[in-house]
Amino acid sequence: MSRRNYYYIQKNVDKFLNYGMTYFLDPLSLRNVLGKLKGFDYKIYKPFSESERVIVYNSNEPDVALIEIISYEKLSHREIMGSIYNMNIDEEVFGDIVICGGHYYVFVIKKYLQIVMDNFNMVGYKKVKLKEVSLDVLKDYRRNYDRLELIVSSYRIDNVISRIIHKNRDCVKGILSKDNVFVNYEVCRNMSYVLKEGDVFSIRKYGKYKFNGVIKNTKKNNYIIECLKYTDD
Repeated sequence: MSRRNYYYIQKNVDKFLNYGMTYFLDPLSLRNVLGKLKGFDYKIYKPFSESERVIVYNSNEPDVALIEIISYEKLSHREIMGSIYNMNIDEEVFGDIVICGGHYYVFVIKKYLQIVMDNFNMVGYKKVKLKEVSLDVLKDYRRNYDRLELIVSSYRIDNVISRIIHKNRDCVKGILSKDNVFVNYEVCRNMSYVLKEGDVFSIRKYGKYKFNGVIKNTKKNNYIIECLKYTDD
């Protein structure tokens, strides 16, 4: 674990021990935090059923707000995330970014709501307005995915990525070596990593995917696998 990640994990453990809750944690950070909280009672708060960023707490349910980002121009998840990071507010203050039916939302720890409302007025070069909306707006939200069926000779990460981006294995090797691939939110440099059902992996500039496993074997001893690609709805 890097020094930065260690500090981030320890900071959220201390939040839980001192104040009864962490801020938003991605799945990797969640595993690391829970590893340090063995023996403690805790609950996990998810703003909606498929939330990837969650809060660990032990008493009162966390006070979270939902912001709608209003724009007359189309926004992407990447643009919104970049603008959030440019605000120089700790990333764990923010939960999932949700794009749904042409609307844009982001969850935020409520004590930071006014700071965000006062300072977040641009996404890239696009002007935006913010308004707080009820959490109920997304209570029944379900993610949309593009379903991909791929024929591969193995479940190795380099083999699967090669089929997804239509590049040869040497090109994929270069992508991996430049830390452009993440598996379960950790950098993956290992070309021979074998994907397991449920693994989430992302390829910088090509998107984020979930490995859903094998559909069936082919007559030539290959595999037809299913991957779900995260989409901006």
